[in-house]
Amino acid sequence: MPGGAKASQIPAARLAAYERAVATLPGVERKGATVPYTAVNGHMFSYLSPTGALALRLAPADREAFIERFRTDLHKAYGIVQKEYVTVPDEVLDDTAALAPYLAASYAYVSALKPKPTTRPKAGAG
Repeated sequence: MPGGAKASQIPAARLAAYERAVATLPGVERKGATVPYTAVNGHMFSYLSPTGALALRLAPADREAFIERFRTDLHKAYGIVQKEYVTVPDEVLDDTAALAPYLAASYAYVSALKPKPTTRPKAGAG
């Protein structure tokens, strides 16, 4: 690739659908250039794989219900099963109204987790 920059291989339609879904969460911004993702308190709660598959982190009860309702599986990345993430079917990613409550549930679940410590010193500490 010219200049050594790594461009995203994600199909434009997948990225647009993801951005529409993220826009349903006030104050949440999509991060990442080659692997778009959302995070809160240092915890990632959704991301698009390089192929454009959406992985969504859900609480155990929500995860089981999602898998059953949409006949999907736990997300696999780099040969590893990500036990807290489900693979969102493309038709659900394309349906912002159907996806929004699950994205909100994912955000709520991760927001309740203990924040990851930052490497930056806290203001006024010391």
